[in-house]
Order: sequence, then C-alpha cells, then structure tokens
Amino acid sequence: MSSKILAVCLALLPAVSVGWPWSRDMMNQISVKPEHGPDSIRLFPQRSVPMAGTKVLIHLHDADAAAKLLNPNPPTVESVQRGKKFYQVFCTPCHGQSGTGDGLVGEKFLIRPFDLTAENEQVTMPVGYIFGKVMYGDAIMPGYGNDMSPSEIWDVVNYVRHGLVSDSAALAAVAAIKKP
Repeated sequence: MSSKILAVCLALLPAVSVGWPWSRDMMNQISVKPEHGPDSIRLFPQRSVPMAGTKVLIHLHDADAAAKLLNPNPPTVESVQRGKKFYQVFCTPCHGQSGTGDGLVGEKFLIRPFDLTAENEQVTMPVGYIFGKVMYGDAIMPGYGNDMSPSEIWDVVNYVRHGLVSDSAALAAVAAIKKP
C-alpha cells in the first residue's frame, strides 16, 4: 500500500512544485521595456554623426526611391571579389552558385528564386533596385541590411552585375566537361 501512495505522490510532484517560489522568479522581475518610459527609443538628435564601426541603414520609402540610388562602389576587381564572398554566404542557398535560382534552399520553395543571370536582372533592373532588395528583402526574400554594411551590399550588387554571369558560364562549361 505504501508503494502505491509513494507512486501517486511522485506522479503529483511536478504539479505541486509549480507553486514553489523559485518557479515564479521570471514572472515577478522588474522588466525594462525600451519602447516605454523616460528612456524610450528616440530618433537620432539633429546634427548627430554616426560613430565609427556602427551601421546606419539607408531609409528608402519605396522601390522607386531605391531604383534611383547610384552605386558608390566602382565595380573594381576587388569589389567584385568581395561581393562574390558575400554572395556565397548569403545568396547561394537560394539563388545557387550559378545565380539561376537552383540553390538547395531555393529548391524547397513553391516559387523559384529569381534567375539573377536573366536579362531583366542584368540589364533592365537598376542597380539601386537590387541594392534595396538585398538591403530590405520582400515577402519571400529576407533582408540582409542587418548582416551586411551598405558598402558590402554594393559589392554584392557589383558581383551580380559583373561577375556572376562569367562565373556561371565557367560552371556550365565545367559541368559540360564532366558529362560523358
């Protein structure tokens, strides 16, 4: 009989232990909410200057504002190479190494990621629009403005425009050689 009582007590122990004081420590703490109170988050003061090493996002209101942006990074070999490294980290999972939307993650989507080697992305679409898309994302694509600085995003744009097509042509040539 005593073993049955012990089993019932052990079975009820988790339900009873919720009432102990240490189970409420997180509920009864003083919370600091940055959106409330005298120290709430405010806009930058007028004439403020960002400190070295910090990131400041460019605020764009719509796609037309982004399309008007001009690339401050000239498409040098160094810029394209830096952009390629960032492309491999952030873009390859969805768009693939070739940029045609054949990445491992992109294959899982119902809607295939954009083919970045297509004429629309290479010729027609303004570089500012590509910058805005990478910076802020859209309904499907995540924004990378918190992960890369604006200069690094412009390097990715330089790679998409000036290095991706030649790299994807080289990949296609290697794939053609490997096939019997």
